[in-house]
Amino acid sequence: MRFRILGPVEAVAPGSDAPGLAPRHRAVLAYLLLHAGVAISTDRLVDAMWGPRPPDSARAQIQTTIAAIRRMLRASEADGMLATRPAGYVISPEPGQLDLDEFTSLIAKAPADSDAPGDTADRIRAALALWRGEPLAGITAPYAESARARLTGQRLTAVERLAELELARGRHEDLIDELSFHTAANPLRERLCCQLMLALHRAGRQTDALHVARTFRLTLAERQGLDPGHAFNKLEQDILRDAPDLRPPVTAPVTAPVTAPAQVGPQGGNFLPYDVPDFTGREGELDGLIRLWSSDSGGVVTISAIDGMAGVGKTTLAVHAGHRLADHFPDGQLFVDLRAHTAGQAPLDAGAALEVLLGQLGVPASLVPASVADRAALWRSELSGRRVLAVLDNALGADQVRPLLPGASRALVLITSRRRLTDLDGAHALSLDVLPAADAVGLFTAIVGERASAEPLAVLDVLQLCGFLPLAVRIAAARLHHRPRWTVAYLAGRLRDQRRRLSELATSERGVAAAFTLSYEQLTADQQRMFRLLGLQPGRDISPEAASALAGLPLDEAENLLEDLLDAHVLAQHHLGRYTFHDLLREHALATAAAQEPPDARREALGRLFHHYLHTASEAIDHLYPEGRNRRPRIPAPDTPAPPPQDEAEAIAWLDVERANLIATGQYAAEHDWLTHTSHLAATLHRYLLGHAHQADAQALHELALRAGRQSGDTAAEARTLIDLGEVHFWWHGAYERAAEHYQQALDLARGTGDRGAEARASAGLGTVSRRRREYERAHEHCARSLELFRELGDRGGEARCLTDLGVIHERGGRYEDAHECHRQALRVYRETGSRIGEIIVLNNTGLLYQRQGRYEEARRRHHEALELSRTSDFPGDEAESLNALAEAARSMGDPDRAAVEHDAALALAREFGYRPEQARAHHGLAKVHRDLDRVDLAHDHARQALDLYTALAVPEAEEIRTFITGLVTTADGSQRSETPAAHPPTVPVP
Repeated sequence: MRFRILGPVEAVAPGSDAPGLAPRHRAVLAYLLLHAGVAISTDRLVDAMWGPRPPDSARAQIQTTIAAIRRMLRASEADGMLATRPAGYVISPEPGQLDLDEFTSLIAKAPADSDAPGDTADRIRAALALWRGEPLAGITAPYAESARARLTGQRLTAVERLAELELARGRHEDLIDELSFHTAANPLRERLCCQLMLALHRAGRQTDALHVARTFRLTLAERQGLDPGHAFNKLEQDILRDAPDLRPPVTAPVTAPVTAPAQVGPQGGNFLPYDVPDFTGREGELDGLIRLWSSDSGGVVTISAIDGMAGVGKTTLAVHAGHRLADHFPDGQLFVDLRAHTAGQAPLDAGAALEVLLGQLGVPASLVPASVADRAALWRSELSGRRVLAVLDNALGADQVRPLLPGASRALVLITSRRRLTDLDGAHALSLDVLPAADAVGLFTAIVGERASAEPLAVLDVLQLCGFLPLAVRIAAARLHHRPRWTVAYLAGRLRDQRRRLSELATSERGVAAAFTLSYEQLTADQQRMFRLLGLQPGRDISPEAASALAGLPLDEAENLLEDLLDAHVLAQHHLGRYTFHDLLREHALATAAAQEPPDARREALGRLFHHYLHTASEAIDHLYPEGRNRRPRIPAPDTPAPPPQDEAEAIAWLDVERANLIATGQYAAEHDWLTHTSHLAATLHRYLLGHAHQADAQALHELALRAGRQSGDTAAEARTLIDLGEVHFWWHGAYERAAEHYQQALDLARGTGDRGAEARASAGLGTVSRRRREYERAHEHCARSLELFRELGDRGGEARCLTDLGVIHERGGRYEDAHECHRQALRVYRETGSRIGEIIVLNNTGLLYQRQGRYEEARRRHHEALELSRTSDFPGDEAESLNALAEAARSMGDPDRAAVEHDAALALAREFGYRPEQARAHHGLAKVHRDLDRVDLAHDHARQALDLYTALAVPEAEEIRTFITGLVTTADGSQRSETPAAHPPTVPVP
């Protein structure tokens, strides 16, 4: 028994994949394997599978799943591996049975100080070879994302260790492609980027190394607002001046391995087509085919059905496998093209195919019977007792292939088809995906030669534009090979133009678009229409419910069509219930829709899709933020509504899955005269995007909505969007001046039009800015006015927001009882209206009030309640704020060690999600903690970082931290240190 989680989750028994494991079963098995040897309780499994709101049947489902896993283990004679202990379930794989354990063991056996760096590198390479893609692929349970991130981090650490070893051995040339791939996938990984820069520099490619440096610097600034570290800056400067210490070490020459002499080919007739000499990759698939044939050694036919989209390399793989296995089939290697997707030709019928195969076996034409049944019988008779390999290429379906299958024979039959041959009993299915990046680089380089090696980054651009599709890669490489004046970068530039990309990927004899057209022509009329309409949708993937709206069809009919397109390999499915195109097929579908769908039909289809997204989003947001329901646009149900989310868990799950599609539809709508849709979508999603740290999406969507509101003359939408943008700038970026400008513009518009709801929100926003600047009298004026307006409007959520804001203002003025009363009223309203985010904010504000009163135990209880709610509701910004507040209370209680841990956790979260105010607050707190612990250097480092952030935020804390730093210098000189005034931690407004 072998378990794999470093890729798709699999439980593999000798001879076959473990049967009967549904997706949920695999998710539970993977969680147990992640904690192998540790007892996991049922409650913990329930939380891992469903999060804070499991279904009523959760415990029963866990028990059913455990029973299913045990059945699978029992069938593999490993039933003792999963045991029940008093503390829960524990799985205990033997050494070598779990790929994660193997990976960890190999890395542990690769010590950093080894005298044999080559052996260490080999161990790390062996460990990395265990990875088969994204870890826990296919697992969507709540625990998977964080576990996947941890595993990926371990993999990248191993890659970096390997790169360090290989650079020290002078093998920089060999590293460039590998490091380019990993850097492209992890553009913010500084150490990885530095290693690629060094490898490129040592290879004499200073310009490319500096280009990598510039790209990293820009990406880091755009995504996180940060600058690279000292080591990066030093390396960049050393590369610029060609520092001698960057030169590669002197190494011994590598001796070329001795190759075995070529073997003599088989005795029988070989009718297989030409085996391309530059065949690259597919080692896993080839090994699987060979193992499949080797395991079926009992005199029976082995049938493998290789399916995949047009251009993915099915025929190339089958032919290559046939040539590799030819020696094992001395009685012949046969081939017939069944012409399912051959331009200008009808598919070959079974009778004609049998005539070809019988002729290849040496049967004279005069002895071939007339009827298909007789030909099939003769074919089976001729193969009896023979060892023959047959490739049945380009099959239309199971009906075409079934008469061609041998009977009792040691034959291997390889079938290729663009459709999944689900009706072909006994066949082993092998679905081909596009090439992994490393294999695609190898194929492109094998065709192009040295020019590819000189431009690794441009090669990756070309491959991505080709979607790693082998046919597209071959055509692009062939074009470049025959145009000696072209560079790889020039080819990439031509391919970036979507209007000409498919025409660029064509030659006089073959083309990607032509291959796609043949697939399209084999679809039914209903399937063709669905294919065309799917090309219109702006997002990356689609659910059956969204496809139902797009096509205007009942849900079950739409889902059946999606499954048909999936079987035909014109759609792909990377996640359960989600359908997507290969990038080139998406362009082909869009071009086909433009040519065959009338403009009105295209617009109506997109209108139905946008209405579905907007209505479902509105229903989901109402579950999560019920207190703001009356402030959001009310969206009527579409003509064929899909079932909306039923609770908070379903709502957040739907929003998380559809977020990219929602943002894409908002952008498309803004650019194609659906201005109201963009405005309504931005207003609907605002609280979700803001609360769940999707500030980049929030800012982009609100800026589109602002332009849409102004373009359409919708003043109410313009004011609402200005307020929402102000909240993004205030909360996440700490851009208080810009936030105030947006709030003031909104206030002027609202007063001019008599929009009292917008006036109330804008006044409240200005109050938060004034409070952050410690202008408490002005803050009180704004909050009092907005409270008055919210009460007149009956907006209880707005009223609660103003009450807790006033509570903070009272606390700053030393009016503690008034502050407590405001917070109590706000908390009551938020709990009555079901506002989790409001409850979190009030709990933290109450905790800060208790800290001001010296009641630190009570303060920590409130902050801990806020922390737990933040985590269960997935509000990372509020989680960071709660951790900082807990740390401040711990320090005040004389526990600097606990304070350091909590500030560190807050800083990590704030950095990850780009929450600048809480980054500054964490650095400030850590500076104080390390000063308390006499770690002056660390205190100074954190204080300087806090100062940089506070200065950028333009807040009063900047002057306080300057005083603190001056005090640190005095302390270092031996004088008495003094405490700086406590910083007023920022409080977050509740929109």
